[in-house]
Amino acid sequence: MTTLAFIGGGNMARALIGGQIARGADPRRIRVAEPVEAARYGLAAEFGVAVHAENAAAAEGADVIVLAVKPKVMREVCTGIADLVAARKPLLISIAAGIGLEHFRRWFGPAAKLVRCMPNTPALIGAGVTGLYADASVDADARSRAEGILTATGPTVWIDDEAKMDAVTAVSGSGPAYFFLLMEAMVEAAVRQGLSADAARILVLNTALGAARMANESEESPATLRARVTSPGGTTQAALERFEAGGFRDLVDAAIARASERGRELSNQFGV
Repeated sequence: MTTLAFIGGGNMARALIGGQIARGADPRRIRVAEPVEAARYGLAAEFGVAVHAENAAAAEGADVIVLAVKPKVMREVCTGIADLVAARKPLLISIAAGIGLEHFRRWFGPAAKLVRCMPNTPALIGAGVTGLYADASVDADARSRAEGILTATGPTVWIDDEAKMDAVTAVSGSGPAYFFLLMEAMVEAAVRQGLSADAARILVLNTALGAARMANESEESPATLRARVTSPGGTTQAALERFEAGGFRDLVDAAIARASERGRELSNQFGV
């Protein structure tokens, strides 16, 4: 049986731990390193997992190690457990934005087996999606183990080129915030049109939920679904024309390009 260690016990680690246990994983074979005492006790109480203040204590003897810490502390974390990784040769799974395989190989050595992943925050409610990348050094069994951990919180997509992981981060990793921004703006606009804040929130959030479900469950493209609800000369067309006149598509394209660029900047900043 696999022994799974999480280095970092934040929200994403909690989502993955909860997903594993919901699928029948033995909590006694899951360890978590978390420096904040209250968070450690919370993890132990909620999931029944073993918790540790020190990274090495959680990583010792683990078959799979999930690196669930912020990019700015990744180098320190990795170099701190490098000897354990060299001795045990576990599968390493990183969920940090921007940090590429070249940096992990520098910290862990060229033989390290590592899968880069980019989940997103809807994983917290079992509705996430994750992009994964691994090079040829990671065999099919290890890929399957990584996928099994990440699918506990939603679908997964394998990426064939590591350079595209910055685009995954920009589209799906950061993507929930874009939709939250649109919902926020729509609620504010609805209130300005005279609706109460409560009514506006219910209308906007459930419209977003319904549209997402329709798009996800339909075999047709979002463009086709959009056209279907746009009557010529109607209210929807009037609103969409205003979006297009304001450069909506160009703005989305520029925003995602900037997020991708920021991922590369993070690699240069914290991957040294």
